[in-house]
Order: sequence, then C-alpha cells, then structure tokens
Amino acid sequence: MSVTKESRILGAFYGQALGDAMGMPSELWPRSRVKQHFGWIDRFLPGPAENNAACYFNEAEFTDDTSMALALADAIISCDGAIEPEVIGRNILNWAESFDAFNKNVLGPTSKIALNALKSGTPIAELANNGLTNGAAMRISPLGCLVPPCSLSDFIDDVERASSPTHKADVAIAGATTIAWAVSLAVEGVSWSRIRDQLPAIAKAAQEKRVTTFSPSMAARIELALRTVERAAGVEQAMEQVYQLIGAGTATIESVPAAIAMVELAKTDPTRCAILCANLGGDTDTIGAMAVAICGALHGVDAIDPQLKAQLDAVNQLDFSRYSRAFLLFRQQREEAYGHASRS
Repeated sequence: MSVTKESRILGAFYGQALGDAMGMPSELWPRSRVKQHFGWIDRFLPGPAENNAACYFNEAEFTDDTSMALALADAIISCDGAIEPEVIGRNILNWAESFDAFNKNVLGPTSKIALNALKSGTPIAELANNGLTNGAAMRISPLGCLVPPCSLSDFIDDVERASSPTHKADVAIAGATTIAWAVSLAVEGVSWSRIRDQLPAIAKAAQEKRVTTFSPSMAARIELALRTVERAAGVEQAMEQVYQLIGAGTATIESVPAAIAMVELAKTDPTRCAILCANLGGDTDTIGAMAVAICGALHGVDAIDPQLKAQLDAVNQLDFSRYSRAFLLFRQQREEAYGHASRS
C-alpha cells in the first residue's frame, strides 16, 4: 500500500517529537555517563534531576527542539503558508518566555543572544546571528514538509528566511538545508539511498551560497559520517566512531552529520533511530529530533510505534494532524505555483 504525502508529513512531525523525547533524558551528557547512568535507553524516561538540561522534563515530553519546530509551523499556518521571519521570531520568543527558557538551561547560546535582541526590539535584518550551533537545523523539519524540492536555490532561500531569527551562519544554513531537503524528498516518496547520495552536494551548495565563517565543509563531514557507519563492524562500533570522529555536540557541523549517520545506521526505522540517538551521547535530543523526523517522513505515520505515539499524544496533548492537513495544502499550492512558473 502506498504511503500518502499527508502520512509522510504527519510522520515527520511525530518523528521530530519521538526522537526529541526519547533523547531528552541523556541530552548533553558524555557517552560514558549515558552508559553508566542508563545502561541502555529503549523507552521514554523522565529527565534525571542531575541533568541540568533535562531535569525540567517528564517522561515522553519533548524539549525546545520540537517546541521551536512547532513555533515555526504555527507561524507558517498563521501566515497562510508564507515564511515570515518576524512572525517566526515572535512565536519562538513567546514560547521561550512562557517556558521561562531564559532562566533554564534549555536555550543554546546563539538562540539566547538572538532572542534577547528580539526582545529588546532589534529587527531580524539587523541581527548578525552568525553562531555555529544547531538551533536552525533542529527546528527545520516543518519547512521540509512545506517546501517541495523544485528549485534548490529557492529552497535554500526559504531555509535562510526560516532560520534568520536566530541563525544566519553559512554552516547553520547548510545543516538546516540538509535536514529540510531530506525531509522534503522523503515526503515526495524518494528512497533513502537516493536522498543520502544527494545530501553532500545539497550541503555544499547551501554552505557556499553566502560564506560567513571558516567552518569545515558540511558536505565532507556528511560523507565522512556515512563512510564511518558503512565501514564499522557492528552498531556499537559505528556509534562509538560517530561520537569520537564526527562528534555529537551542539555544533551544526557535528550534530547534522551525526543525525544523517543515525538514519543510515538505523536503516531508516523511526523507533530504532530514536533509540540509537538517545544512546549516542552528546546532543541526543537534537540529533534524535532531526534524524527521526527524516525516518518518519520516509515511512509515514504508521511506521511510528503505536504505543510510543499514544504516549506522545497523552503527555503533550497535541493534535499533529492539524499540522499535516495544513502543510499538505500549503505544499500543494507551492507545487502548483512552481508548475505554473516552469510552464510560463
């Protein structure tokens, strides 16, 4: 039975939340401490009191990654499918203030600086936002659901607009474009093997469009991450080498290639991917959010474990189908607009 686009969009939203919530308890802990404390994470757990990033969250709750993704999605819905940076920035700031995020250890340094500037009234166009962290990539999956992969140049521009309230650096945009492009192709029904082979070139185009840093190459790091998984002798060695060689930190240049590696290692299975990401160490919730969003888009919502999905629904009290219906319509409108433009 073929999987519908709406099912794939819904799968991306649930995948984002699943990877985030599964990875929350271990976030920002070294791999050795994750193993020592948890042994092996294979279900939703509450954030440990001694984890000063996860201690605010209960079992099956997602973190700022998905909250900001939904802030982006809500902004797109309120603007009838348009990407308006000021509205996105306001939504993210509203969430941060309602969660008291400025006084909790949940905001990355780049986002915190940008949101403080927005709070003081600085226009987004005047913000440098040249940080290297993964706050743009972690929340970008809804944009992949919205924008069809018709024009790469336009796609990168859309990612830049959606990211600009907090992130404008070349490597941040390259990482966000990589995740969004993978989700967008997955929604189209493209196979993972074809998507995977495109990602280095997509990352290279995005990183070189407007160079702002002296970051390493996202394309080269993605290729290294995939090669690391391919050559490893088993899952444990693959995870250890991704952690040690690619990195699993909050920098976009580490976490986005690590997420692509986890999709590959999990053979695109959403539940397996969420579990592997949670046990990786480092920025587990963010890597999980990005990787499992791709897996969910590849296979549709029916591939999300029903029990885990029910827990996410019960704990977070969200109707993700509201997003999938709206985003399917917006995507179809964009496809029609691209079709008219290409024929004219």
